[in-house]
Amino acid sequence: MNKLRKGDSVIVLAGRDKGKRGTVTLRKDETHLVVEGVNVVKKHVKPNPMKGTTGGIVEKAMPIHQSNIAIFNAQTGKADRVGIKVQADGKRVRVYKSTGDEIATA
Repeated sequence: MNKLRKGDSVIVLAGRDKGKRGTVTLRKDETHLVVEGVNVVKKHVKPNPMKGTTGGIVEKAMPIHQSNIAIFNAQTGKADRVGIKVQADGKRVRVYKSTGDEIATA
């Protein structure tokens, strides 16, 4: 079970965007996530008349390693770790490690 999922509110722990908050928009692979407003780079794009795109310089959010971000706990206002709790019916749910509260899924 992936501890960080699309739609989770996260905070950056390391790197040039340390302290920024955002929402996970895409899970690139097993270890990399794309977070809106974090790790944004300027990319030069060629025009493609077949697709109807114009060229120029565009800003694009690049993937960031999941070890550099943590889920944001709104109750405490801090970064938190994610734990897995198995309920009585066998269903697995994600919980905040500090409070034990269940994480609302998007």
